[in-house]
Amino acid sequence: MRFREEKRFASAVGLVLGLLCAVEAAKVNKHKPWIETTYHGIVTENDDRVILDPPLIALDKDAPLRYAESFEVTLTKEGEICGFRIHGQNVPFEAVVLDKSTGEGVIRAKDKLDCELQKEHTFTIQAYDCGEGPDGANMKKSHKATVHIQVNDINEYSPVFKEKTYKATVIEGKKYDSILKVEAVDADCSFQYSQICNYEIVTPDVPFTIDKDGFIKNTEKLSYGKEHMYKLTVTAYDCGKNRASEDVLVKISVKPTCKPSWQGFNKRIEYEPGTGSLALFSSMHLETCDMPVTSIRASIELETNHIGKGCDRDTYSEKSLHKLCGASSGTMELLPTPSSSANWTVGLPTDNGHDSDQVFEFNGTQAIKVPDGVVNTNMKEPFTISVWMRHGPGAHEKETILCNSDKTDMNRHHYSLYVHNCRLIFLLRQDPAEAENYKPAEFHWKLDQVCDKEWHHYVLNVEFPTVSLFVDGSTFEPFMVTEDYPLHASKIETQLTIGACWQENSGHDNDTETVPETASGGSGRMAQFFRGNLAGLIIRSGKLENKKVIDCLYTCKEGLDVQLPEEVASAVKVEFNPNQSSLTVEGDDIDALDKVMQHISYLNSRQFPTPGIRHLRISTSVKCFNEDACVMVPDAEGYVMVLQPEEPKISLSGIDHFARSAAEFESQEGVTLFPELRIVSTITREVEADAESEATDGADDDPTVQETVVSEEIMHNLDTCEVTVIGDELDGDHESLEVDQSQLQQRALEMSSSNLGLIIIGVNTMANYEQVLHLIRYKNWHTEALFDRKFKLVCSELNGRYISNDFKVEVNVIHTANPVEQANAAVQPNFINPVHHASVDLTGHNLVNAHQSSVVPSAATIVIVVCVSFLVFMIILGVFRIRAAHQRTMRDQESGKENEMDWDDSALTITVNPMETYEDQHSSEEEEEEEEESEDGEEEDDITSAESESSEDEEGGEPEDQQGTSRQQQLEWDDSTLTY
Repeated sequence: MRFREEKRFASAVGLVLGLLCAVEAAKVNKHKPWIETTYHGIVTENDDRVILDPPLIALDKDAPLRYAESFEVTLTKEGEICGFRIHGQNVPFEAVVLDKSTGEGVIRAKDKLDCELQKEHTFTIQAYDCGEGPDGANMKKSHKATVHIQVNDINEYSPVFKEKTYKATVIEGKKYDSILKVEAVDADCSFQYSQICNYEIVTPDVPFTIDKDGFIKNTEKLSYGKEHMYKLTVTAYDCGKNRASEDVLVKISVKPTCKPSWQGFNKRIEYEPGTGSLALFSSMHLETCDMPVTSIRASIELETNHIGKGCDRDTYSEKSLHKLCGASSGTMELLPTPSSSANWTVGLPTDNGHDSDQVFEFNGTQAIKVPDGVVNTNMKEPFTISVWMRHGPGAHEKETILCNSDKTDMNRHHYSLYVHNCRLIFLLRQDPAEAENYKPAEFHWKLDQVCDKEWHHYVLNVEFPTVSLFVDGSTFEPFMVTEDYPLHASKIETQLTIGACWQENSGHDNDTETVPETASGGSGRMAQFFRGNLAGLIIRSGKLENKKVIDCLYTCKEGLDVQLPEEVASAVKVEFNPNQSSLTVEGDDIDALDKVMQHISYLNSRQFPTPGIRHLRISTSVKCFNEDACVMVPDAEGYVMVLQPEEPKISLSGIDHFARSAAEFESQEGVTLFPELRIVSTITREVEADAESEATDGADDDPTVQETVVSEEIMHNLDTCEVTVIGDELDGDHESLEVDQSQLQQRALEMSSSNLGLIIIGVNTMANYEQVLHLIRYKNWHTEALFDRKFKLVCSELNGRYISNDFKVEVNVIHTANPVEQANAAVQPNFINPVHHASVDLTGHNLVNAHQSSVVPSAATIVIVVCVSFLVFMIILGVFRIRAAHQRTMRDQESGKENEMDWDDSALTITVNPMETYEDQHSSEEEEEEEEESEDGEEEDDITSAESESSEDEEGGEPEDQQGTSRQQQLEWDDSTLTY
């Protein structure tokens, strides 16, 4: 009994102890529930069940006992989950526990979802276990997981057209690729159900079709007479095959043939040079087909980029152009047209396809050295660099335009202009100074023009420490200026190069002076080659170019012009671009705009413009009421054909063969080479045959006369005349060509000379060139071995575009054989003193003595000379008439050369003058005609002053000397038997 009681007691104690242990365990909830970190779900609009991936399951590691909702001790499954909690505002979803023991749950929609309102939902979810007591203090929560739910669409909406009605207008007789476009939309949220997959024309038997994009076009040409307007019913289907809720009406109006366009426009417009301005659209008007036009804007563009450097400009040398524009002093041309005096550009490829618009090409392998002394620029004084450049996108290396660097020993760049990565950079290193402070050295400009493959004009005005850049007349500021120390003092000479930079071949390639001096005699090389085209490279020392000169150099000689009629000036707005190659006309009155268009003209101020095509384009935009563009006016395209100008023929004429005494060559004045030079320029043009019929009646016998062609003299400028020596070069020790420098300066001309001759340069009139050429003298102070000298004169216009004939002059030296003979010649009778008459030389050349004898004859002597001359003339005239036939026979025997005239008169004595010779260079029909005219008494042959003097010298001398044996003999009068 006692044993039972003790056993019961022991059991009760054990139960109490177990309960106490259970209560103690209830106070400890060691683990939190666990769920995935991210869930993705899909739900359909008409369903509330969400399909999750992965499934929603929460786990708890607390075991073996599980905390129930009461404090009663129960043996439960491991890891019971009591619920899930959703976090977020207005989340239309809820989470439900399906099995507490397994932790399985689901998410479902609270209400009906609408994909069109919101396609996706994102929120967070959290699980909690059942360990919570009455006060909820022992509940454990899991971490928060993110839930993304996508709402799937159902095809609940039908397509709807954007417009209630569609309208279009077409012109009869034309098939369109597209007349108009209809467009429907679908409110479904998914791509599948919101896309319109097909359009359909419901109206049967209409000549139209529609594609899947809603474009309607006609299947045949429409006729206004057959149908004025077509009404079509069009429907649409989405990709879920739902048809539009309402079909749409499409109205297509057919208009009779009327094309909005510019009417009366000639595509080819011929421009005759020298005729001033030419109206381009004199009979043109705009056809708008009665549309309600509110404003019109027309843009006229004249394309001239293919001509020269962007348009038609004068092709004088760049130096001459600077003078014409007002830069008259200090200019030095570094890329001149190759000539005998400026030959350093001979090796460069040129582009002479634009009427001698001199352009030089640099392909990355060519460069030239400018001879020493051509440029003497003092860096301390202001100076200007100007150049035309066309450059495309190049490599990343430096490309040198102009560079002045050390000639030997070092690689210092004193100043240079180069291109680098579409930047124009000018380097200027200062000379040594007392204080070696940093000074501006490099000026950088970032310009689109540098790399656009178009011609641009660049001018740099350098006045240290500032450099101003003008591109096509507009100013540009440098975006960066870097500084450097001045150069160290050095006696090294510099080399100026174009197209690359001259550097010592020492393995260094930099712009600093840190390269150590190399041994004397080191080889040099070119580096930093330029790729592109250059022209007109000029350095002007001592002065800066002003804006007026810069604009003059850049301005085109051709462009568009308009003279606004007063009655429409206020109704139309006209704007030009800077070079007048395009203009815009804008207004709201069609008639006023037509009048302005009819006054637009083309103008080319060049005397000899570049022939060829200038394309024209008219672009037009028209606006109507409540519409941006109701009329589509096609571009009108044509061209101005600048006709070939009547090219001038520059003719040089004068005395081409004469003799002078050796004393004149050796005198201080020398011998005038072109004493009677005449420069004439003529053009040949065609005229109506009827207008010239009377003038040509007398020329019917001459087969060379063309009735429809006339020649007329014109006046224009020359820019170069070059005198060159034919044969041996000039020996500077004893011969020279000279001209009065003061006379050149008065006419704004310049001269350069060499042992090959001399060149006179500058744009000036032919008359001024004549006067200067008359002053050119040849001197030779060592004439013992000289018998003759030959020279050639050539003049040109527009930098060699038009060139004269080669005018050749031969000068013979008369050597005195015996001093006694010369003394005897001085005491001859006074009547043979030189008397100059305008005459035709019988011997084929003129001997003109520029210096008359120093003996001044008395009045009586002059009377006697005149009388004797008249008597001689009468005798010659009689003999010519008697012996005309005999002279023709003698000419034939001499094979085309002029024969001696034999006098059959006992009263006259004819002797041969061995000192006076000639060479018949012009034995032609002209000489025969002159002799025939002499026989008729129309011309008289006089003895020139040189002939008279030489004839006296030859009396009593040798019958022939070594000069006379090689030439035909000159006539000399022995009039001792004449009575006075």
